[in-house]
Amino acid sequence: MHHFQYHDEELYCEDIPVRKIIQDVGTPVYIYSRRTLEHHARVYEGAFEQMDHLSCFAIKANSNLSVIRLFAGNGMGADVVSGGEIFRALKAGVPPDRIVFAGVGKTKAEMAYALRRGILMFNCESSAELDLLDSVARDMNKKAPVAIRVNPDIDASTHPYISTGLEKNKFGLNMESAFQEYLRAKEMKGIEITGMHTHIGSQITEIGPFRDAVDRIKGLIERISGKGLAIRNMDIGGGLGIRYRDETPPTPAEWAQTLIPVSNDLGCRIISEPGRVLVGNAGVLVTRVLYLKNTSVKRFAIVDAGMNDLIRPSLYQSYHDIWPVCRREGEVINMDIVGPICESGDFFARDRAMTMPMPNDLLAVMSAGAYGFTMSSNYNSRPRSAEVMVDGGEFMVVRGRETYEDLIRGETV
Repeated sequence: MHHFQYHDEELYCEDIPVRKIIQDVGTPVYIYSRRTLEHHARVYEGAFEQMDHLSCFAIKANSNLSVIRLFAGNGMGADVVSGGEIFRALKAGVPPDRIVFAGVGKTKAEMAYALRRGILMFNCESSAELDLLDSVARDMNKKAPVAIRVNPDIDASTHPYISTGLEKNKFGLNMESAFQEYLRAKEMKGIEITGMHTHIGSQITEIGPFRDAVDRIKGLIERISGKGLAIRNMDIGGGLGIRYRDETPPTPAEWAQTLIPVSNDLGCRIISEPGRVLVGNAGVLVTRVLYLKNTSVKRFAIVDAGMNDLIRPSLYQSYHDIWPVCRREGEVINMDIVGPICESGDFFARDRAMTMPMPNDLLAVMSAGAYGFTMSSNYNSRPRSAEVMVDGGEFMVVRGRETYEDLIRGETV
């Protein structure tokens, strides 16, 4: 569900014509719907209300402070993967005891920063990381609260770049190695075991992989408990998919139903890390058609947004619907929607059947609220786009468009 709809052939975000936003802000621009974000938060939290639970929004999906603050206001914490994301979460008002720090490459400085801030939990991914965290914590006369990330060797049937639960992936430890690390961590002076973590991938559209992963983790928790270690938090990760085209992913309620027996049996608090499912369909990237170009074999619409603004189609060959901001009758043709970047991989759609646009037309790349701006860059020395939040009949620029001066800030000759 989202609040991007047509009225009299014109695309609106909530109660505002998208065209009006563009008149004030320009293109390219990311536009987010507050109503959609809040609806998704309510639906997600409602799905888990029958169990002791903490939702930690995965900041990597969308790191805008206004987005993070909105979810914090709905009682959510934050799943972070860097010191910078901890900083953002705190700036947005997330209480430190609702922050979970994941990621395979935590630095010593990031560990110390997180310990000083008093975060809820570190999700440790290797033996070497556990050793370093123990050392950092002891030097600070602290105990680091830890969950060890377990790789259950589950095929999530998603894109290989966003699959994280197979043993060949770089994430976590296999079941037996994790068991041995828990026993080792029990003797470490700077470590306090508080949980267990698993995460099998992103954009998962079947319930089976989630169920299989939870079943395996449950058995490991029971085995560890038999050694006198109490697992208070079971972090099941995230990864619920959304509809980009014709997918039919599980709902949050369907996912939660698979966890209720586990929560009741083990007496653990369930921590989850929703990201895409909250923000993906709550945002669009609006771009302007610059030129039309035909070759002997292709038709192109060249737009002012590029792969530096939204890299998913280039990186993952992912599909995004593309809607005209103002609909009109016209010839339906197959064409590529491409950007200005000096790469043949700079495209948003290939051989897409659509009504032929004209120069200066506005196009909305749909389902761009997750892994859109947060993965953008200054490649080709292009300033990053603005971000806008719509709230009913009003809109606010929640991140200003970068300038040329911003491109060289911090550089010296």
